[in-house]
Amino acid sequence: MFSAAEFVILAGGWRRRFIGFLGGACGALALAPADFLVAMIVPMTIAVWLIDGAAEAKQAPGAKLRSAAVRNAFTAGWWWGFGYFVAGFWWLGAAFLVEPQDFVWAMPLGIFGLPAFLALFPALGFALARLGWSAGPSRILMLAAALGFSEWLREHVLTGFPWNDYGMALGDHLLLAQFASIGGLPALNVLTVAIFAAPALLADAPWRGGRRLPAGLVVAIGAFLGLCVFGAVRLASPMPRDLPGVKVRLIQPNVAEDENFTAAHKDEIVAHYLALSDRATSPEHTGLADVSLLIWPESAFPFILTEDPQALATIGNALPPNATLVTGAARIGIVSRADKEYPAYFNSMLAIAHGGIILDTYDKVHLVPFGEYLPYESAFRHLGLHHFVHIPGGFAPGAAHRLMNLPGLPPVMALICYEAIFPEEALPLGLPPGTEPGFIINVTNDAWFGNTAGPYQHMAQARLLTIEQGLPMLRDANTGISAIIDPYGRVLQHLGVQTEGVIDGKLPAKIASPPFAKAPFLAGILAWALSLFASLLVRSIV
Repeated sequence: MFSAAEFVILAGGWRRRFIGFLGGACGALALAPADFLVAMIVPMTIAVWLIDGAAEAKQAPGAKLRSAAVRNAFTAGWWWGFGYFVAGFWWLGAAFLVEPQDFVWAMPLGIFGLPAFLALFPALGFALARLGWSAGPSRILMLAAALGFSEWLREHVLTGFPWNDYGMALGDHLLLAQFASIGGLPALNVLTVAIFAAPALLADAPWRGGRRLPAGLVVAIGAFLGLCVFGAVRLASPMPRDLPGVKVRLIQPNVAEDENFTAAHKDEIVAHYLALSDRATSPEHTGLADVSLLIWPESAFPFILTEDPQALATIGNALPPNATLVTGAARIGIVSRADKEYPAYFNSMLAIAHGGIILDTYDKVHLVPFGEYLPYESAFRHLGLHHFVHIPGGFAPGAAHRLMNLPGLPPVMALICYEAIFPEEALPLGLPPGTEPGFIINVTNDAWFGNTAGPYQHMAQARLLTIEQGLPMLRDANTGISAIIDPYGRVLQHLGVQTEGVIDGKLPAKIASPPFAKAPFLAGILAWALSLFASLLVRSIV
């Protein structure tokens, strides 16, 4: 341990950069689907030693030395973050192979370009940590505060991208994830850094040769055990009751994004969905006659369903009178710009009743950059880039997050694709008392990413939302992972990746709103602010 610390601290040049890159990359092993939790010790302890070593710059004393140390920390943080994000997002390259004739040339932009940009956030975190750095255990908390703040920025800057936050190392373990009900993913971020960076204290000179563990490491172990106890107590709560009379069916059609997924094959696609929806799976589940809520995935149709009366009628006539279908579908609507109205395409969720009647609609608000629309369109088109979806001009964002209303069911928090990773946006603002959602429907299409880490990471983050909000989730994914999840994050039923099938089940009731759901934005700020305060307090005492 000691020689390893010295090796990292004293490393310079390309050796230092390589250590940062490789150390950061090890962190991806702690994320889904590997979920090797202890692997997070490697990047976090290396982060401490890299920042320790940032002061080794041979510069003039005083302010110049401090400035050089901050620059060195920033550079080390960038290489560390670049390794973390390349290892965590390599699977994005699969999307460029779906239509290689159009996108394969741009694959390096997805695999390396996005991680290079995202690495600026941990680079900033390292630099901020170095500004408040000091010897001893306080620097562990300073790193937790700084990286917690930089992750909070990553969740909000530009469109925000809170995917593979450090806290997901804890968040994909049901027992440890329960603390998200208090502080959400921001709190898990801070705790992950603090707990898994603490072993770096074993290399500190005052402890060498001692028989007792450093106090900071003991506290970290205690915090980890505290998370376990909190999770165990929370999961010991009685299972939520099922809503009476609600019979849910989710279909996972496993339709590939290939040459057959076109409007020319619309009849076969609709017939496939209806056959799967009416499949008998047991004596209790004989088909559509036993279903009250049927869910199909995002982007279910390669045509505009609302503009195709024949297809809508075929679907509506197949639905029993007491059943409601919720499906993802593109639709054409109207947007207003400069007091003028223009037609636009929306990525939507439709509620359809018997006879093809559309009961309610939700339009996706938080669109995927480059996937569903092209930011700074004129500039990127000059480079030959365009968005992945075959929609002229890309999708337009919905006006605002809103709840959907379905017959005989509580209000629905409707989330399309990666909207489920933005807990601060999930709940519409200003809901009157008594009109809060009773459950979440999340439809998605991860076919772009095949059987890679992407669908597993997406599922992990969607499941964490149920814990943060105290709401059950019905998650329907075209190629997986579809699931029924209770408000404690327990996966009651699921279908794996690239599997065709059906899930039949009941709808669990919601539980009382946990603290995080009541003030998610405030919880995010408090997480890193309290860590900063704790660092300064420990420094003044030790």
